[in-house]
Formats: sequence, C-alpha cells, structure tokens
Amino acid sequence: MSEENKKGYGADSIQALEGMEHVRMRPSMYIGDVGVRGLHHLVYEVVDNSIDEALAGHCDEIEVTILEGDGIRVKDNGRGIPVGMHKKEGVSALEVVMTKIGAGGKFDKDSYKVSGGLHGVGVSCVNALSKSLEAVVYREAKVFKQEYERGKALYPVKEDGKSSSNGTQVTFFPDPEIFEVLEYNYETLANRMRELAYLNKGIKITMTDERHFDEDGNQITEVFQSEEGLKEFVRFLDETREPLIGDVIHVEGEKNGIPVEVAMIYNTTYSENIHSYVNNINTHEGGTHLSGFRRGLTATLKKYAEESGMLDKLKFEISGDDFREGLTAVVSVKVSEPQFEGQTKTKLGNREVNAPVSQAVSQMLTDYLEENPKDAKTIVDKVILAAQARHAAKKAREMVQRKNVLSGSGLPGKLADCSSKDPEESEIYLVEGDSAGGTAKQGRDRHFQAIMPLRGKILNVEKAMRHKIFENEEIKNIYTALGVRVGTDEDERALNLEKLRYHKIIIMCDADVDGAHIETLILTFFFRHMRELVEKGYVYIATPPLYQVKKGKKSQYAWNDDQRDRLIMELKGSGSDSSVSVQRYKGLGEMNAEQLWETTMNPENRTLRQVEIINDSASDRTFSMLMGDDVPPRREFIEKNAKYANIDT
Repeated sequence: MSEENKKGYGADSIQALEGMEHVRMRPSMYIGDVGVRGLHHLVYEVVDNSIDEALAGHCDEIEVTILEGDGIRVKDNGRGIPVGMHKKEGVSALEVVMTKIGAGGKFDKDSYKVSGGLHGVGVSCVNALSKSLEAVVYREAKVFKQEYERGKALYPVKEDGKSSSNGTQVTFFPDPEIFEVLEYNYETLANRMRELAYLNKGIKITMTDERHFDEDGNQITEVFQSEEGLKEFVRFLDETREPLIGDVIHVEGEKNGIPVEVAMIYNTTYSENIHSYVNNINTHEGGTHLSGFRRGLTATLKKYAEESGMLDKLKFEISGDDFREGLTAVVSVKVSEPQFEGQTKTKLGNREVNAPVSQAVSQMLTDYLEENPKDAKTIVDKVILAAQARHAAKKAREMVQRKNVLSGSGLPGKLADCSSKDPEESEIYLVEGDSAGGTAKQGRDRHFQAIMPLRGKILNVEKAMRHKIFENEEIKNIYTALGVRVGTDEDERALNLEKLRYHKIIIMCDADVDGAHIETLILTFFFRHMRELVEKGYVYIATPPLYQVKKGKKSQYAWNDDQRDRLIMELKGSGSDSSVSVQRYKGLGEMNAEQLWETTMNPENRTLRQVEIINDSASDRTFSMLMGDDVPPRREFIEKNAKYANIDT
C-alpha cells in the first residue's frame, strides 16, 4: 500500500471547492472575519454596488434599512442590474451577478472606470453568506425578482409587475451558521454612510433602523448628503477642535488622469489626523497617495517659511512631522486599478499616484499662502512651535529610554511582572488605583499575568504637548513596562515593538463613571501614541461584573441589568425562605482577590473586549470630542451612551 493512501490522503481527499461553496467554507478570506467587522462588511459590499452606479453617473439616491430580525435592505435608483440572458452562462445576468464570484460590471472597464469595494468580491459573496436574499430589479418599465437561500437561486428570474422607476433593491439576512454575531450596530453603519456621503458629494444616503424608535415613536432615520464633499468632512471631523486658520484649504481636480481631492485645516491641538481614501476605501496603512500629500505639504510650506525668513533664528533642522502637527486632512483619490499592499491590504501601492497628489497639494498651498499671508504666518509659527516641542520631546524621551538602560531591567517599581518571558502568552493588566492593583496582584496567575497599578487619572494626551507626555510618570511607566521604544532616525513618532513584552494589554477599571473616564484617557493615549498596538489586536478592556446576586450560600454574578433580574427570579424560585440580596459593585476593590480572579481575570470565565478601530475618522472625531474643550457635544454623547448614568447619579 502506498504511503499516500495509508494516511488516507489521495486524489479523492482533494476538495475542488468552487465559487459559493468556497466562500462559505472560508468566509474570512473574502470579508475579513466572521465577527462584528465581517457582518458589517456585508452591507458595505452591497452599498458599494450602488456607489459604483453613482460614480458612473447613474444613481443619486441610496436607502439603507436595518430590518427586524437583523436583516438589511439596500435600495438605489441606478440603472438596475441587467436581467437579460447571459450567453455564456445560459441564465439571467442578474443570476450570474448574484451567484458567481467575481462576476459583475466592475470587471468590464467600459461599464465602470472606477469602482469601490476592498476585495471586489461583490454581492455574490453576500449572497453566499446569507441564509436568505431577495433581489428586486426595476428596469425597462418592469419589476424583476429572484430569491436565494445560502447563495442558491430558488427559481429563475421572474417578472413581478410594472414600474416607472429604475434601480436595484437587495434584502438579505446573514447566515447564523457563519456569523458569530448577527446584531447590526446602527452607529457603525451610520458612520460609514456619512463617510460615503462626504466622499461622493451630491449623493443622498438615507439610513433607517426599523428595530428602534425615538421618543416620538418614529423610526430612527438619518439623511446623509454633502454639497461640499471633503470640505464639509474636515469641518465635521474638527467640529470640537479650535481652528487655527480661517477656513478649510481645498483642492479638487484631475492630475495625469487621476481624480484627486484634498481638504485640510490646522487646529490648536498637537496631534496629526490625516485620513486617506482610494475609491472610497479608508487606506489606514497609507500608501503612495499619502506619501504624495506629505511631500507636497512639506516642500511647499518649507519653501514659503524659508523665503519669508521665519526660520532664520531656529537652531536646528525642521522635520516633516513639524508641518503636520495640529493638521486635520482628508485625501481622496480614484484609481481605475488599485494595487493594495500591507498587513491588512489597506496600503495603496500604485506608484503613479504619488506625483499627481503631490502636485495638487503643492499648487493648492502655494495659492493659499500667497492669498492669505496672515494665515500663512500663523501656520509657520505653529510649525516652529512644533519643532521646538519635538526637540524637547526627543530629550525627554531619550532621558526615559537612557534611564531604563542604566538602571538594569529598567522596569517600573510598581510593576508586578509575570514569570513567563514569552510575549505571546504574557498579559499585563493596567489597573485603576493601588488598592485594586493590590487585589489583582493577589488574585492573578503569576506565571503569565503582570499587574501595573496606575495612580489616579493619567494625562489627557489630547490636550498635551508631546514632551509633556514623556514627562508624565504614569505614561512613562506604561512605555517602560511594555518594553516599547519610540522614535527612529526616519520617523520620530514610530513605535518599535520588537521588545514588546506582552501581547495582551488589558485595561481594568472600576465599573462607574470615574472608571469609564480613566478607561477613555488610557484609550486616547493608545489611539494617539501607540496605535499599532490597537491595530495588531493587543489592547483589551476587562469586564468586571456589575452585580453579585446572593441567596443564602448561593451567589452568582451579573454583567448587566437583564442578567441581574433573571438571576433574582431564578433564586427566588429556588424554594428557600431567605430575601435575595443584590450588591452593586462600583469598584474593583469591593471584590476580594478570589472573586476578582473568578469573574474578571480567569481566562476560562472572563469576558475581554478587544479594542478595534472599525472606522478611522469616526474614532478620531469621538476622541477629540470626548477629550477636548467643547462641552455640549460631549454631554450629548454621554447622555446617549453612558451605561452608568442612572446608577451613579
């Protein structure tokens, strides 16, 4: 018997997976994952089809509705997917588009010059991953319809009435056999629809949630439409920041056949917020268009500053970073055949895009600086201040990093380290307060769990100059405990993660208003200064229970009000005469070491929430609003989202 057959591995073992079956077997290859992100990606794939119709000039209205039972309906007023017989496949073109991976007008350069969608897998992929899907096409004064189950057509495309309008409507329900979660988040979808409206001015996108109602009993509905495009987008992003110059600087046009649009403004903060897009896709790893933007910005501003004599007294060289401090910008390009690179395939690789963006930015800034000398001086003053602060930050950073080298291990005295030296299995808890830190040290598993207590509220980095960050004791301790180094010769903000000591960084705070505030301060720090850790999936939030429900010697924990009420009913019905007691945990210190381990730290029982950046621009705006000076939008956000508002007031 051959060696191959002995192991049961022969020709018969090879599965020839084709199209839809392959999508169902390997969904993550097509939509990224089968969690929250992948679930929402289904909606974006369908909406992308409608946006493509709009880019081609055939659609200006899109309606997106979340249905009861967590289905989605997307309707547009485009031309309607063709329904005629497809010669090669022998079925309607609609059925081909809905059931063949890689089919569709996007691959015909005459139909669409530019198309969105990250993977280009399109609506057939959505169909494969839905328990049911219905496509309705309004075309040629008729209505056509076809329904599918898990990607398979239930009947040939049929005529289903008359209609004077054109367009396509797709209704689908994600498959519970595939997805870990089925509940759509309205905010996540609304943020993406708002972004699409800014990136494609003139298009009206209506977003409705049929599951929820407002105080007047109306379904939640928002309309996103932008007449000024990226100019409005930048104003929206910077709504809670104080502007440094009069208005948004903007350019739009075609350079070397590539449509380029850029909008930017300077504000009084110290962070750089540049959001780049290719064909409506957020390229958060950057790429050639971002390099072009930076090159054009630095060269033009530096030339102006030198010619004006404002840099004469500066004793050290100015760097590219200095020109981008306090800058909010959006760069959007449309490319007919984008090549994506990088870890998550969100980095643009097309070399021909660099020069057009650089030229557009250079022209835009040259004109602006000449026409607005007062603003020009304000910008250059800000750049000089940034350079001086960077110089101070470099010294402060070197002091922190040199001190670590000189003092042996260089680890903070407050850190209770774990014995394992393997970062993949090691985790560190950043714990609010020394008291809770003490309890956590007693309750932990010393082999792989390290504890780092943080005293009080760490520095609000949203409002701090860079050198102040390196002077802050708690932040210094976080840097040194993690083993992360900052700054290279090329990029002074770059993070070096080679010596990162833990692959799980867990924020553990009290379940009250103060705890939520400290959590937000730490997350702001990670988002602004250690973003790579978040992008690699290393940052988590611990979830301590809110209640202990007790009856006699029986006690159980609840993480929300529904769980608490259910446990009360169960324990009341368990036959003993004693009154059930409920303890609300406001602080970690209210639990003993054993309880903290059992509920919050034991990998077998605990719930860790992984921190993800689902939408780059929405995250940027949320942090600036939560940690900035503008009170009304923050109050509105807290009233809408606070878990603890009713308990703690």
